[in-house]
Amino acid sequence: MAAAESGWCLCELLRFFYSLFFPGLIVCGTLCICLVIVLWGIRLLLHRKKKSMSASKNGKNETVIAFFHPYCNAGGGGERVLWCALRALQKKYPEAVYVVYTGDVNFSGQQILEGAFRRFNIRLTRPVQFVFLRKRYLVEDSLYPHFTLLGQSLGSIFLGWEALMQCVPDVYIDSMGYAFTLPLFKYIGACRVGSYVHYPTISTDMLSVVKNQNAGFNNAAFITRNPFLSKVKLIYYYLFAFAYGLVGSCSDIVMVNSSWTLKHILSLWKVGNCTNIVYPPCDVRTFLDIPIHEKKVTSGHLLVSVGQFRPEKNHPLQIRAFAKLLNKVAESSPSLKLVLIGGCRNKEDELRVNQLRRLSEDLGVQEDVEFKINIPFNELKNYLSEATIGLHTMWNEHFGIGVVECMAAGTVILAHNSGGPKLDIVVPHEGDITGFLAETEDGYAETMAHILSMSAEKRLQIRKNARASVSRFSDQEFEVTFLSSVEKLFK
Repeated sequence: MAAAESGWCLCELLRFFYSLFFPGLIVCGTLCICLVIVLWGIRLLLHRKKKSMSASKNGKNETVIAFFHPYCNAGGGGERVLWCALRALQKKYPEAVYVVYTGDVNFSGQQILEGAFRRFNIRLTRPVQFVFLRKRYLVEDSLYPHFTLLGQSLGSIFLGWEALMQCVPDVYIDSMGYAFTLPLFKYIGACRVGSYVHYPTISTDMLSVVKNQNAGFNNAAFITRNPFLSKVKLIYYYLFAFAYGLVGSCSDIVMVNSSWTLKHILSLWKVGNCTNIVYPPCDVRTFLDIPIHEKKVTSGHLLVSVGQFRPEKNHPLQIRAFAKLLNKVAESSPSLKLVLIGGCRNKEDELRVNQLRRLSEDLGVQEDVEFKINIPFNELKNYLSEATIGLHTMWNEHFGIGVVECMAAGTVILAHNSGGPKLDIVVPHEGDITGFLAETEDGYAETMAHILSMSAEKRLQIRKNARASVSRFSDQEFEVTFLSSVEKLFK
């Protein structure tokens, strides 16, 4: 009797849900149609706004070219790409109007341009309009302690909406990796859209880290220890990778900064017909006036690291490896000093530097480790001119402008055995060695000791090989390949 009543209740429940299916389908379809109508209306309004704003005083329409770069006042390699790209476009299209969407609301446009000249030795020939965004906090990783990738990506959509509401460009270029803004500007703003990808938001390497339950800065230890949580995170990553591929495929042209990035973008975005490698511009020429003769070591050796103070740069590995190196060398050897040079974007980066200082104290090497934060270009150049070894420790660095600068300045580079440094930069030149690669603390310490034990003549030859190999990463090469890649956006 009870079984019969249970079966009757189940049938009634199924009948109830079935009765709701078609009304629910109609409601969902109606809401979707209303959403499409609203978005189409917004698109028409923005199109009219764009036409009215782009009319110049002489009655001709001016092309508005906008770059989405919320951290344009930072001092990293991505910012150097932005300013060199603007300079190249201003030379070829001097009549266009140039806009940069930025969240650096505490600085004026003039201060930002002066900062670009001070840090990168780049001065633009034409005016640039800055559209200041108040909601940059929506893309800060600190706002999303969990589901960070999803949170930042959704936040970038709202930040992109704020940008679009203030200025509707004809050509939109995301130069910082916020791919989820691309469909917004393409389908709502009716813009021609392009991307310069420094580092994919998610990559197959990240998927493998979670799949293999390896701990890392973006894969907490408590997740790696729990098989269920690892599976949940893997599913989340696969779903996010699918969404990332969809929004990325909206781009009319795609530029990537290295062979490593190219492999991942082709796998995720599947837009090989409009994707090109455009190596980032490195100020190679500026470093060529540094004498290439072997440096005198009577006062000791200087080891220099160049890179923003972000977690993925793995500065702790440099300090730990340096501490092991000091334990390896004899007391009678020339003194050694490690100088960490980089930019701090926010309070989180400043906190990271303080943690690195404490690490140096814990290892007892604080007297031999210095931090140089947001220093001007000339000071950076002076340090590189005096350094014997240039250090780089980021796993799967997308490219590595700091690596190229170290090689151009004449240091013996020691980079991580992965990503751009392995595939594109620290590669043989005409069959000759241009630098060294390592992965672990012990590997770095041993390789540094090996470099320091080499004869002056051998180090000099490696430095000459390295300098000769980096001309393919010059500003001039970047301008040629960049303009060739974006040409489709102006037809």
